[in-house]
This record gives sequence, C-alpha cells and structure tokens, in this order.
Amino acid sequence: MISKRQSFAWLTPFLLLVLLFFLVPLLYMLITSFSNSEGFTLAQYKSVLTNTYILQGFKNSLTLSVISAVIALVVTLFAVYAITHFSQPVREKILILTNLTSNFSGIPLAFAFIVLLGNSGLFTLLFDKWEIGALSSFSLYSWSGLLLIYIYFQLPLALMLLYPIYDGIQQQWKEAAALLGASTLQFWLKVGIPVMLPGIVGTFSVLFANAMGAYASAYALTNSNYNLVAIRIGALIKGDIFAQPELASAIAVLLAVTMVTAMLISEWSIKKTRGKL
Repeated sequence: MISKRQSFAWLTPFLLLVLLFFLVPLLYMLITSFSNSEGFTLAQYKSVLTNTYILQGFKNSLTLSVISAVIALVVTLFAVYAITHFSQPVREKILILTNLTSNFSGIPLAFAFIVLLGNSGLFTLLFDKWEIGALSSFSLYSWSGLLLIYIYFQLPLALMLLYPIYDGIQQQWKEAAALLGASTLQFWLKVGIPVMLPGIVGTFSVLFANAMGAYASAYALTNSNYNLVAIRIGALIKGDIFAQPELASAIAVLLAVTMVTAMLISEWSIKKTRGKL
C-alpha cells in the first residue's frame, strides 16, 4: 500500500508543473490586464469593448470556430459510422493514422497547404493548366483558405472524440429494435442519436475551443493580414508597432471567458439532454 506521504511525493512534480505553467501565467495575465503605469485600471477592457477592430477579431474568430467545428462534426459523424463497419484490425490502423494526423498542425500544416494550394502550389498550377475556373480562383490566403485549414486540423480530433461514442452503441440495442420492427433510421432517431447527443455536444465544445485558441497555422498563412483574436494578442505582445502587453492580457482574459462560457453552456446542454433520456 502506498502511504499518503508517498502519494504526495508522486504528485509534487505534477503540482509544480500546474503551478508554474498554468496558475502563475494565468494570475500574471489577470493582474496585467487590470494594471498600467499608474496602477489598477479598467482602461484595457474599455479599449477592447470599444475598439471596432478588436471586436471584429472576436467576430471573425467566433464565426470561423463555429463553422469549422460544425463542418468537422458533421463530416466525422458519417466517417466514424463508416469506420465502425470495418474489421477491428482496419479500425486500429485508421485510429493510429488519425492520431498521427492530429499532431500535424501549426506552421508545418500551413507550409504543407502553401506547397499544395498556394499561389504557385502544385494543385493551383494543375487547376490553371486544366482550366478549372471555380478551383483556380480559390485563394488559400483568404477566409475560405483559413476555413479549409481549420477543418483539416479539427477532423482528426473530432474523430478520436466521437469514435468511443459510436463504439458505445451496443449491437444488442440494434437487434432488439429490429425485433420490435424498427427500421435503421428509426433506431438512430429514437435511440442512437439521443444516446450520442451528450457526447456530440461535448465534442463540439472541444472543437470550438480548439479553433478559438489556434494561432500558429493562421499566423503562418496570413501573417497579420486577417483579423483573428489570437493574432491580435500575438501582435500586441510582440509589438508590430509598439508592444501593449496589458491590452493583450485583457483580450486574452475575454477570450478565456468566451471559451469557458461555451464550455459551461455545453455542460448545461449535456446535463439537460441526459435528464431527458
């Protein structure tokens, strides 16, 4: 048996890690957002809430996050349903590949898309050669290009989160529904989807938070040419013109509040959905 003292000794490195890399930066960010050279102030938050450009960044980030999360969720729902019809060895290989793909993000992902779909990318040149007008007019450095990249790195995460949910749908339920005369569509509408709904809502909240906090891919692709809240924070910290870490901290706090609010709404929806089952 492990004593309490031994358990605390094992937990000490983890607690130090949480303290140094989570709690201390969080407290520093909060303190900085409420301070300036004169002391305590709310000027940063007033600037954020009255600055049209920063509010536009929040709007763009929210729109991009919601749309990419919804598209990734819908595509993955059908993809995971198809995967469940494969044999177990094939499923394991797909999950391994998905796990590897989920780590392909940030600057390497943006560079890969530039090589393929940039102004002189492989597919872009092929589209021009084949005179495919609808595709040759596509710009990777626009909102649609950002959306494509966001969907790409959302898909593996959504698949890994949704696969256990599908796996929880027991074969006995389908057989019992079939014996009672229910069709496949009726089973999913009456049993499958209601059982999976809490997990789907939770997955959406994770995808939303994942997209809201994404920075490297968007910055590598557009630099500071597209207004996203994460890019605004980075620009204010590094100082494109001059550094404003206090304002960046205030934006980061509001971004964190937005993400936490989304998670709380998701948790409330999950509890409400489970209460109806």
